[in-house]
Amino acid sequence: MSEQIGEKPIEKIKDAASNAARAETERPHVRRYRTVLFQIVLVLVAGSFAVLTFLVKAMPFFAVDLQITRAIQLINLPAFALLMNLISWPGFGPQSFILTLVIILLIFGFGLHWEAVMTLVAAAFSSGINVLVKDLVQRPRPAANQVHVFASLNSYSFPSGHVMFYLGFLGFIWFLVFTLLKPSIKRTLLLVFSGIPIALVGISRIYQGEHWASDVLGSYLLGTLTLVAIIRIYLWGKTRFFVRQPVAPAAPQEINQG
Repeated sequence: MSEQIGEKPIEKIKDAASNAARAETERPHVRRYRTVLFQIVLVLVAGSFAVLTFLVKAMPFFAVDLQITRAIQLINLPAFALLMNLISWPGFGPQSFILTLVIILLIFGFGLHWEAVMTLVAAAFSSGINVLVKDLVQRPRPAANQVHVFASLNSYSFPSGHVMFYLGFLGFIWFLVFTLLKPSIKRTLLLVFSGIPIALVGISRIYQGEHWASDVLGSYLLGTLTLVAIIRIYLWGKTRFFVRQPVAPAAPQEINQG
């Protein structure tokens, strides 16, 4: 009887060790599976953007674009209108330049020099790609006789500069917050506050009649590819530049009183 009781802890230890060993052997397979899945998603996103760009180049707007804009603009709530205007406001100059500079200086002030450099790259790269694609596609913006246009802008419509800037710039900040900060209320709030504009800016651009829904869709597709490229560059340079920067305060060393 005593021998059986003594064997149970040993069996539990063996089971725990075998489970840990099994988990270690499974992890490479899981990582490979996730990598392949991620690559497939990127290919689908790139293919979807290519097809959408071809269709957009062929016609000024789609029937569904008009239906979506009119449906959103039928929302007659003062709070909704205020929210849409507030979401779009930071994407216009000069406030976009001021807010970008302030955020970059804050990141640099916290000692995250490489992160500050890449945040600047994220803002410039996403905006530059947007301008390049706009000039190549040259899609006209919604006309005032089709939908209610809040303001006439002297630039092309596809893709949305607001959406691409928010996704590239704020999306990279969201990534930094998620990866560099430990789970806490502060981290959660920063993720929420940086994520809400990304999620709502597309609706706000349609509501204000300055972009079609297909413009917004194309922006999210291209913006996702742009953000992935920015993160790849950041991770590549993380071990090459500013390697001595303080990422987080060092934990206090325990004093051995023995």
